[in-house]
Amino acid sequence: AASMTMEMLDEGTTTRDTLKISEELITLGAELSTWANLDQCGARLSTLKTTLDSSLDIFLDVLFHPTFPEKELDRLKKEQLASIQMEKKTPDSMALRVLPKLLYGEGHAYSNPLTGSGTEESVQKMTREDIVRFYQAWFKPNNAALIVMGDITIDEMVPKIEKLFADWKPGEVPKKNLATVKPPESPRVYLIDRPGSDQSVIYAGHVTAPKANPEEIANETVINILGGKFTSRLNMNLREEKHWTYGARVRAVDAEGQRPFFAQAPVQSDKTKESILEIQKELAGITGDRPPTAGELKESQAQRTLNLAGRWETMGAVESSLDEIIRFGLPDDYYRTYAGHIRSLTLDDTARAAKNLIHPNQITWVVVGDRAKIESSLKELGFGDIHPIDADGNAAP
Repeated sequence: AASMTMEMLDEGTTTRDTLKISEELITLGAELSTWANLDQCGARLSTLKTTLDSSLDIFLDVLFHPTFPEKELDRLKKEQLASIQMEKKTPDSMALRVLPKLLYGEGHAYSNPLTGSGTEESVQKMTREDIVRFYQAWFKPNNAALIVMGDITIDEMVPKIEKLFADWKPGEVPKKNLATVKPPESPRVYLIDRPGSDQSVIYAGHVTAPKANPEEIANETVINILGGKFTSRLNMNLREEKHWTYGARVRAVDAEGQRPFFAQAPVQSDKTKESILEIQKELAGITGDRPPTAGELKESQAQRTLNLAGRWETMGAVESSLDEIIRFGLPDDYYRTYAGHIRSLTLDDTARAAKNLIHPNQITWVVVGDRAKIESSLKELGFGDIHPIDADGNAAP
């Protein structure tokens, strides 16, 4: 609903249809985009200062007077369904579609596919009234933040904002279900059959602490060492030493609530079991008898601080950082002190963060591959029963 509402937002207003909106923006040299993620919906306007007022008029029209035309919704639903069909045939997106439901369970705000496209059933059932209800429920000034950047002063901008947003009335907004999820007591393995695949795509995930936590900078460093760069432990193991993959990585998806943490690797089919054991070994090692070393910490600190000089070269990059501060309630000086906090990390900090961040015995494994080739070897892992599922996450025969 969130992503579809944002897709529909600029498809027409009470005074402009979608073509007129596009034509006027082009004439003004302006761009308008919309988006949604796990926690937010957003609209972004990029314009020349000389055409700011005219561009803001369109921006506010789109924000406050959308009509959500039925014919445009029908078109977008067809596009969305086609996108879902493609995702259900592509190994990585197959795993990303089912992993959230396995981690969070039904009804949680984060249980939808991580691709953001929803399910075929939800898209097919969606009506214009659903879009309107979503818009009316969530689009409130007390549930919003406005970020402005460019060659303009606050004294120039505030009067415009106060005038343009004067009639936007606050109101109650719903609460999302971000209930704390209890992880499984032992590893679980789910297998999605993709006949004829030469590779198996492996995802090893669990929920972990929200983005806004006291150890986040140490967590980021642990992820960097484990699977966040080319010379990370996981990539050097599976790619450079074993030659079983073109690349393996680890990430934690930013979120306000408990977030998804996972390792990911596409590997040759005949090394699926062995790759899972190596991933398990690396996850257990960094939390146990192989914590980050002095050399790894020093290399990660250098990499993560030296590239900061070019991090905020564009307005989009500045906007993204400001958005993070707002979204996660970070201190206003978070990025001003960021490099110093990275440099001050100790081995004790990273060892402790690894133990709190990663839980090797509570992993949910999702493997996409040729079931006929790999199922018997997966049973040899000793992780309990193998659960065959389809591309929607439902039990398969």
